[in-house]
Amino acid sequence: MNQVTAKPVFEVRWHARGGQGAKTASVLLAEAVGSSGKYVQGFPEYGPERMGAPMLAFNRISDRPIRSHATVTEPDAVLILDPTLIGRTDVAQGLSPDGVVVVNTVEDPAEVRRKLRLDGRRVFTVDADGISQESIGKAIPNTPMMGAFIKATGLIDFDQFLEATRERLEEKFRSKPGAVEGNVRAIERAHREVRSE
Repeated sequence: MNQVTAKPVFEVRWHARGGQGAKTASVLLAEAVGSSGKYVQGFPEYGPERMGAPMLAFNRISDRPIRSHATVTEPDAVLILDPTLIGRTDVAQGLSPDGVVVVNTVEDPAEVRRKLRLDGRRVFTVDADGISQESIGKAIPNTPMMGAFIKATGLIDFDQFLEATRERLEEKFRSKPGAVEGNVRAIERAHREVRSE
């Protein structure tokens, strides 16, 4: 396992646009990681979000009860579902020195690092839009980004994560078994294909 930090609470910030599934992914991630016995939070930042508008979602993961319920300002990991947000907002703001960035893009990690003007930190890229288009039938990058995140951080065993996520997806898509399998394939593929520098 590729554990990235020994910090008491591991914090995640998702940058996305409305309709890309960041809220759903943050909740799914919390539920799947929580099944391993960890304490978790998964929540969006509520506001006047609309389809296509920039939005944030957050996770906290810990071995101890989590007392904070504020937004995440000093994340250990940043997930960027829409690469057009880079340069429009400081997506890496507050990122810890040993932090991880996972970006949905076809660009290589070195190019993303240059655009983000990051020293240190680890940068990962994955074509989550392409993977979801091929696996699910539409470009919704949230579940592939979860697979890439697990590979980048090693916060939980991947097989355990996948099994827990499959259970949650089966509850969510009871009448659409094809959607469950498509999302599972997307997670597995992103876990294999995520690139780092």
